[in-house]
Amino acid sequence: MIPEENMITLEDAKRFTAKWRGEEGTYNAHHELHAFVIPTSDLQEVLAENPDAVRAYLGVDDLGEEKLMIVGTRYDKNTDTYVDIIPVSKLDSGIYDFSRPCPNLCDINSPLN
Repeated sequence: MIPEENMITLEDAKRFTAKWRGEEGTYNAHHELHAFVIPTSDLQEVLAENPDAVRAYLGVDDLGEEKLMIVGTRYDKNTDTYVDIIPVSKLDSGIYDFSRPCPNLCDINSPLN
């Protein structure tokens, strides 16, 4: 079973991505976001679904914290696209919240920061 703290509902994910898209045009002018720290255990959870690839979505939650949400995808040769794996179960959305934004969890000595 997937730990609840790493999974979010489809409804929350839709709201977060809509908020990001609505604010993104001016977001970076008012907020500092460099990267996300992703615990390996979180990646293992999404990879346990045996996806062909993963897709990352950006969002902003109701408290204004940046969200990096990852879903597994499967390749559809008929459409030549990777389709998100989002189950319809209320208990398992298949959407993982990998939110550990930088700042505050930045490596201040990293050449990428």
